[in-house]
Amino acid sequence: MKATKQLHDLGQSLWLDNITRELLTSGTLARYIGELSVTGLTSNPTIFDHAIQNGDFYDDAIRQKTLAGKSGEELFFELALEDLTRAADLFRPVHNATGGVDGWVSLEVSPLLADDTAGTIKAAVQLHKRAQRHNLFIKIPGTPAGIPAIEEAIFAGVPVNVTLLFSREHYLAAAEAYMRGIERRIAAGLDPNIGSVASIFISRWDVAVKDKVQGEFRNNRLGIAIAMRTYKAYRDLLATKRWHKLAAAGARPQRLLWASTGSKDPAASDTLYVEALAAPDTINTIPEQTLLAFAAHGKVKDVLPVGEDNAETVEAVIAEFTREGINDEALAADLQREGTESFAKSWNDLIACIASKSAALTQNPPGGK
Repeated sequence: MKATKQLHDLGQSLWLDNITRELLTSGTLARYIGELSVTGLTSNPTIFDHAIQNGDFYDDAIRQKTLAGKSGEELFFELALEDLTRAADLFRPVHNATGGVDGWVSLEVSPLLADDTAGTIKAAVQLHKRAQRHNLFIKIPGTPAGIPAIEEAIFAGVPVNVTLLFSREHYLAAAEAYMRGIERRIAAGLDPNIGSVASIFISRWDVAVKDKVQGEFRNNRLGIAIAMRTYKAYRDLLATKRWHKLAAAGARPQRLLWASTGSKDPAASDTLYVEALAAPDTINTIPEQTLLAFAAHGKVKDVLPVGEDNAETVEAVIAEFTREGINDEALAADLQREGTESFAKSWNDLIACIASKSAALTQNPPGGK
């Protein structure tokens, strides 16, 4: 049995952290669904930037939309929605078979709205309405301005993938926003069954501390420890009376999602984070290269533990890094800010790339006409 199927049977969803028009038109995504137990996917500005820059699969669509008067963000969101609604339709059988638990795709609001609560809410509602797919998440960052937007989007009935979370505290803030939105829906007599996931970024922790620590502390341990700490908080929250009350009213859990799980250390295993973070009732969204590596030679080992003994071990690991001068709370804030800035840069690069292609494709049409 493939390792990907073993993870699926364990209760962890494997999502692809990639979307390109080539993946869709070549049948590769359909093959991953059928052969590698892929049950969803995520996208972000960096992924779309690379896809549009490094190929010609979008050229015809960019030319046609430019000639129709589209440009900038408007043109991009049309391209993205074409891809993601097509992907959503591929995952719809999974979505239906799991009662809406799985089979999701994700589209991010403009990263330039990271500090704009009202703008984020407006964009989330509009994008979800345009998509017209029940299994499409709108990604909203878990920034200080994003947290109230998450609550409002959930209250408005928009499924949300909370992105750019880096710590237990970030996760709990996102979970609180989700539950407040659901509680308000219940109080208003609305359906509480609104999907959401909370995406915790892992490998960036280890990249961030690599040049700040020495010896064994460079062995990619901190990101996994932060993930294990967050997983315990997730399981503890689902055991609370508050959550049980919401579940009894028909709400679904906001599942924990592991993001940034491709190994960035050449000396480490290319399946390090996938193997370390096997856990029921979670999602791992992984880059295509990591997916293929895990399918080829990955191993499903121990399930992520949640007991108090393990919690003490995890806190001891984090305490070791604290003694080395790593303040995990401050670093989580830095990582969220850097992630927000990185996505904004990718967004600007993406819009500039589309503008450049639009100009070139309309000035030099096929056949020189």
